[in-house]
Amino acid sequence: MGYLSDRASQALRFDELEGRFDPWLLGIVITLACVGLVMVASASMPYAMSNGAGPFYYFNRHVIFLAIGLVLGFALMRIELKRVEQQSHLLLAMCFLLLLAVWLPVVGVRVNGARRWLNLGVSHFQVVEAVKLMLIIWLASYLVRFRDVIGDSWKALLKPLIVAGLLVGLLLIQPDFGSATLILAVTGGMVWLGGARVRNLALPALAGLTAMSFIVMLEPYRVRRLASFSNPWADAQDSGYQLVQALIAIGRGQATGVGLGGSILKLDYLPEAHTDFIFSVTAEELGFVGVCFIIGLFALFTWRAFSLGLRCIEMRRHFSGYCAFGVGLWISLQAFVSMGVNLGILPTKGLTLPLVSSGGSSVLMTCAAMGLLLRVSYELDRAERKVAKLRGQSQVADVIVDDELYDSTPHPAASARPVTATTMPATRGQRARIEPRLGAQR
Repeated sequence: MGYLSDRASQALRFDELEGRFDPWLLGIVITLACVGLVMVASASMPYAMSNGAGPFYYFNRHVIFLAIGLVLGFALMRIELKRVEQQSHLLLAMCFLLLLAVWLPVVGVRVNGARRWLNLGVSHFQVVEAVKLMLIIWLASYLVRFRDVIGDSWKALLKPLIVAGLLVGLLLIQPDFGSATLILAVTGGMVWLGGARVRNLALPALAGLTAMSFIVMLEPYRVRRLASFSNPWADAQDSGYQLVQALIAIGRGQATGVGLGGSILKLDYLPEAHTDFIFSVTAEELGFVGVCFIIGLFALFTWRAFSLGLRCIEMRRHFSGYCAFGVGLWISLQAFVSMGVNLGILPTKGLTLPLVSSGGSSVLMTCAAMGLLLRVSYELDRAERKVAKLRGQSQVADVIVDDELYDSTPHPAASARPVTATTMPATRGQRARIEPRLGAQR
């Protein structure tokens, strides 16, 4: 009875182990959110007053959406990832339903000639922001199931690409070329990280680039954007106006900026100063130092997200790892495109700077994505601590960490058994690697 009692108390202490949220990631998210609050307040005041609203109208709106987003992110931080994975097919179905719902007469809303929003009564919601996160979760679940064959099977490779292609088709009808391109890039990156070979991805990538180039040529305004991107000063009062004003704002900032609130270009010169072009206002007011600070924050975030993903893969927690990769790709690519547009190194796209730009839907779903990523860090830390505790006990016979499975059954003869090796499937294609395993018998 004494032995069984000791075993029960050890199991209870094992189950009581809790994880910890990644402090680096949490600090980066909070810092970006604080920078966003300051810059939205600064950049939106002239625009709000010119529209007859109070000077803090857009700031207050941003605070409300950020608060709701924090609640949504906190809720995801409390949900076990295994439950999220179980709903992956439902989330994929919701992606298609949301993109189709924008065409319903009462529910869908047309703004500036595009049908991208749902009418929620008190506000409009841009559905593609939710689609990004839900697609990442489905892709992570799919890659877990097919990670051993996706490197060699065309059928396993083409399915996620076809699903992403269908979603992109619905986005192009709205139209939303920027988000469509982002979804294709995130899908390709996740599939490659999930084990697909570069030579197999080359043909679909070439076909996708050809199709997107053809779609660009079909719309005259997209052709004008490309032309203005190559030489915005040739038509500085029309097609190149936004980029010219953004470059002037960035140039005025010099090393340390003109001071917080001192931007001139936000005074009805730079369109969308508090949303798509908030980076230019930041560069003008905070200068090169402020620009490097924001770029550094997103670089640190990208490093931390991919670091978490790699650690999850090493712990055989593939769903968690792929979720971390997906969120890292999404936020880093969107930030790169947003800043690249402001700096004139990429054609103009309507993508916000995550957590910094004003925008209800973007803020909500970015907070939700951060909550998911923090949950990944929590469960990874919990798993690592459990494994460390088990390895510290001499009677542990087997420790198998495979996604959500932890077999911690002690065996009295474990210490007498030799350490052998067992072959476990690798993440990249079919290449296997040797993993040490305690208790294996010849």
